[in-house]
Amino acid sequence: MRCPFCENENTRVLDSRQVEEGTAIRRRRECESCSRRFTTYEKYEESPLAVVKKDGRREAFSRQKLKAGLLKACEKRPISSEAVEAVVYDIEKALRNSHEQEALSAEVGELVMERLFQLDEVAYIRFASVYRQFKDIQRFIDELNHLRQKRS
Repeated sequence: MRCPFCENENTRVLDSRQVEEGTAIRRRRECESCSRRFTTYEKYEESPLAVVKKDGRREAFSRQKLKAGLLKACEKRPISSEAVEAVVYDIEKALRNSHEQEALSAEVGELVMERLFQLDEVAYIRFASVYRQFKDIQRFIDELNHLRQKRS
């Protein structure tokens, strides 16, 4: 592995551990030339997963885009970054376990809604307001009532 700082080819592994339920390996490395440390991840290459949008467009599934949406919904809430990362991982795993190469954006949205409902009600409502495109206060009230019914 090449050092990202000095580009030396000689690095040594200081520590290795499994992450993401054993589907990846995190390695802590040290450059033998400049002695700086860095982290690498080793993961098997997955087949591409596409998301089919409402208008029929297809785009590559993006963990970063999913995580950004979740972080926005969870902003200023007592939710750890590990919890958000776990939700992202669970959703990606569910999509890949379906053995389909394409997923409808509505499927992804519903998976997010399910996970957020379990994680934090305020984050759930925030995400729902964008995902379900509330046009007026009545739609918002309907979603709150739906949330109350699910909670009971």
